[in-house]
Amino acid sequence: MFVLKAHQILVISLCLSLVACGGSDSKENNTNADNILDTPTSPLPEDPESAPDDLCLQSNSEVNWPALMSVDCDNLADYSLFIDPSIPTKSPRVPGILYQLSTELFSNYASKYRFVFLPDNQAISFKAQSQFELPVGSVLVKSFALPFDSQHSGADNEKLIETRLLIHRETGWTALAYQWSEGQAKLVIAGANVAHTMNNQGESISFDYHIPSKAECKICHQVNEQGSSKIKPIGLKAHLLNRQITNSNNTAINQLTQWSQQGQLINLPALNSVAQSFAINDDTADLTSRAKGYLDVNCAHCHSAEGFASISGLRLNYHVDHTSFEYGVCKQPPGWDGGPNGLAYDIVPGNGERSIVHYRQTLLSPKDRMPPIGREMTHIEGVDLIKRWIDDMAITIGTCS
Repeated sequence: MFVLKAHQILVISLCLSLVACGGSDSKENNTNADNILDTPTSPLPEDPESAPDDLCLQSNSEVNWPALMSVDCDNLADYSLFIDPSIPTKSPRVPGILYQLSTELFSNYASKYRFVFLPDNQAISFKAQSQFELPVGSVLVKSFALPFDSQHSGADNEKLIETRLLIHRETGWTALAYQWSEGQAKLVIAGANVAHTMNNQGESISFDYHIPSKAECKICHQVNEQGSSKIKPIGLKAHLLNRQITNSNNTAINQLTQWSQQGQLINLPALNSVAQSFAINDDTADLTSRAKGYLDVNCAHCHSAEGFASISGLRLNYHVDHTSFEYGVCKQPPGWDGGPNGLAYDIVPGNGERSIVHYRQTLLSPKDRMPPIGREMTHIEGVDLIKRWIDDMAITIGTCS
């Protein structure tokens, strides 16, 4: 008989707990999305190996590409990514562009401000179902701001907490997290906790927001390919980017169409052939599309064949058949005891209360909650969405016994 040792049980428990890992939020930023400017200079230094130690100290009016591609700078401002280095929520330097996701990756109701920087004369390669491929030299920037009231957004109601970078260097993707204090962002390799209090639907909640360590970033961004582990972006998928935005001319345009027209995206097919998910509070949209989009952005990076929680067998990618055993219908998770309510199946069609996928969204203990990192409170709106979706499933999909 195969017997698990204690440390193996701990690792499996962690894997099975991973449904989301810090990322986007429940209040996606809706600021101007047309921030593309002129063609940048080449991002790669002539010889990264011989880059001087003071690359991070260079002060200029352009993005500091040599430092980005070779050095983990102590100060976010050293990379010169924003016109005002103390405001990472708008006005990126050339060639940065703002982008928005169609659904929410929950992390304690934080607002997110996302930007992508592409190297000279390079573009993103469209993929129908998997993450988009970004060329070497690309940089993804995501800033997190916690609200003082979860029902309101905007700079006056937010505290800037951290900015995360994913940098595609010649050696692969590198993840860096910077903590904000007094208008400056400092690199935190070991992670940090930030005390915060917010009003959430009439309840005052105090908690420690956790900025992930470099090792913790790997939990969500790590994929296993051909026997080796790599770090990759999460949210750049067609169905998550296929949404309407408003450009600088106050004109509505599809985000993918704009990227294609501006040369940032190649091989975009007809939009009517591209999958689309929607915001969880968009009651005009299909409930299944909203629920699967939410589970994809919160869960699929871990619950995939290549993800950190691959051992669970649960596959929550948007394009997996949600009526299948693989997606969790009448599927028993290995290595989890069912929690305080002793539940047995990931999804019980027609019964959200008896479904582990919904149940673990409500739990807060580290060994039971989903995710074990990335949130310290319950996403009330996300919990309600998944319960309503499972309750709405036809019981004929599967009889769990």
